[in-house]
Amino acid sequence: MRTVMPKKAASGESTAGLLAYLFGPGNHDEHTDPHLVAAWTPGLPCPARTPDRMTLSDLALLLDAPVDALRGPKPAEHVWHVSVRNEPDDRVLSDTEWATVAAEMVAAAGIAPHGDAQACRWVAVRHADDHIHLVATLARQDGRHPRIRGDIPRMHTAARAFETAWNLTPMSPLDQTARRAPVTGEKEKAARRGLTESARESLQRTVREAAARATTTTDFLTRLRDAGLRVREHHDENGALDGYAVALPGDRADQGSRPVWFSGRTLAYDLSLPRIRERFHPTIAPAHTPASAKPPPSSPKPAAQRAPVTSPPSATSWWWPPRRPRPSYATRFVRRRPRSSRPPGLPEPAPSTAPPAPASKPPPALWKTHREQPVVAGHPRSWRS
Repeated sequence: MRTVMPKKAASGESTAGLLAYLFGPGNHDEHTDPHLVAAWTPGLPCPARTPDRMTLSDLALLLDAPVDALRGPKPAEHVWHVSVRNEPDDRVLSDTEWATVAAEMVAAAGIAPHGDAQACRWVAVRHADDHIHLVATLARQDGRHPRIRGDIPRMHTAARAFETAWNLTPMSPLDQTARRAPVTGEKEKAARRGLTESARESLQRTVREAAARATTTTDFLTRLRDAGLRVREHHDENGALDGYAVALPGDRADQGSRPVWFSGRTLAYDLSLPRIRERFHPTIAPAHTPASAKPPPSSPKPAAQRAPVTSPPSATSWWWPPRRPRPSYATRFVRRRPRSSRPPGLPEPAPSTAPPAPASKPPPALWKTHREQPVVAGHPRSWRS
């Protein structure tokens, strides 16, 4: 959205330097009446309006105190900076309204969730009518690190509520798959060099054309070099290609000491190497497989042709029992009528007068796996009968 639009600035390692810029006149004297509108603690004195109670150095020390108290590794860039801007055509929001916006934004970003007394320390600085700056240090007061992954998308979601509640101009939803627009510095650099488009836009067009024509990864990189781009490959620890970066000839930085590289993921989401490789080998779901390409179903063999299973069940066979044919009528009859081991013609022995022996309980292993015992014609009496 263009109203209450969060935009993440570059992180830094100097809290005092950022506060000096926000409370200062600006690069072109564009800052007017810089002051605090909200902070992590209510009633924090403003360095611009009450310098006798709070100075910029004191405020920087208070913000950096949780970072200095960390026992473990400290973040290299511990300063979190986000600007929240309003549409120029909308009404001017008051300090109270901007304070509400600031508290909701830091809560959505994970900097200071609602009701968390041990969250990160932060301040909201206003030096213009249409925007504020949120500054925080990436260390919680309880010694832990905050979880701010995906902070900008969550802040955009929270901004939708202010657009509806205050009748502000809505902006299109945040699209993480769209191409990256050139920043202000890239546009100004193109204007100084007399170019009609920035280096980012030229690379996006060239890389997209090469990806549309290529058939393999090698062909894609070759087309980039043939188009006149500088290509830098990135390999993993095993030597496999897992990324690439491109640069325009003549586009250099740091007083011409190095080229300005753009990775595929930086140009656009669909120009990263994994996404480009998906074009070469498209994935076809099983549901979209043609009927002619499917193998014909194999007809099951008759029960008489299947070999009986005579090996003992394994220790894990109870989890997935083997499929066996259903016994025929003759098999069931034999199971109910066990064969006699006496030769024909011999008289039957006299019945014994001793008390019958108690029935013995089957072994535990066979008791658990009796349903997997093979059913074979003439097999001794099983536990299922």
